[in-house]
Amino acid sequence: VRVAIYGSGASGGFIGAMLAKTDADIALIARGLHLEAMQQHGLTLIKDGHSSTVPVRATNNPGELGVQDYVIVALKAHSIPAITESIQPLLGKNTAVVFAVNGVPWWYFYRHGGKFDHKQLQTVDPNGHIWKQISPERAIGAVIYPATEIDSPGVIRHIDGNRISLGEPDGTITERCKTLSTLLKSAGFKAPVRPHIREEIWVKLLGNCSLNPISALTGSTLDILCQDPSTLAIIRDIMLEAEAVAEAVGIRLPVDIERRLKGAEAVGRHKTSMLQDLEKGRMMEIDALVAAVAEIAALANVNTPVLNMILSLVRRRGFEAGCYSYPAERMEI
Repeated sequence: VRVAIYGSGASGGFIGAMLAKTDADIALIARGLHLEAMQQHGLTLIKDGHSSTVPVRATNNPGELGVQDYVIVALKAHSIPAITESIQPLLGKNTAVVFAVNGVPWWYFYRHGGKFDHKQLQTVDPNGHIWKQISPERAIGAVIYPATEIDSPGVIRHIDGNRISLGEPDGTITERCKTLSTLLKSAGFKAPVRPHIREEIWVKLLGNCSLNPISALTGSTLDILCQDPSTLAIIRDIMLEAEAVAEAVGIRLPVDIERRLKGAEAVGRHKTSMLQDLEKGRMMEIDALVAAVAEIAALANVNTPVLNMILSLVRRRGFEAGCYSYPAERMEI
């Protein structure tokens, strides 16, 4: 099995380091000092108190690698439109592309069924660019749970979690999903194939669309946000609005919101990814995590006043910090 990981930072690098210990042919696409370190010294993984280094094939030129069985895209959602050309040499007739990306995926309504079937979301795929260039037939949905970070160039630190849920957009259990699941399990992951991958996407989104922007606006960690009654009330309101949006597009969430809030508080003194990006001057995932939920709400005629207000504020905060670019045409959502 030939697997290329496009975007081998913290998350992609962790997946690559684990897969490198299997019999699969693994290649990592990266850039900068991280790429140089992997090329010179291999990829080091710090996990469960142990450090191990594996030699890896790493490049910044996908054209060197040839056609793959699977491409795992582990980039921020806003970076995907820019790679639709450079990814092409990796794509053969039967290549599957796994989007290990937070937030609402660009393929969300592909084979969704109902009145929104094949609807393209402007917030995550402006003008349907990814849809046209990569094609939703290739897409395998994924929800990524491991928490990881780059310790230093070429060194990935695993913090918590080992589950990667997979699923076809149309809910069928396919051979390509089962083959990838088997490979990931052999690397040490829990890798269930889900018939309803969108349910898991929404469970994770409940936290992403509420906790992330509030943490970026306040600078607070999860425990503080969930213990302060005033911020907790806003987070709960956003989760309730997001739950209503999910239900309007056919999703019955398997998780109770109060339990979701307790789970977030239990994570403790953790900064969300959006707050970390803001503090480090990196582009923030506002559109995939928050604006896309607002876009789906508008499609489904669900009122989300608290979500919309927080979206406006966090976009402005990100823009002022140089960590967010407004869409080319300012949307009304």
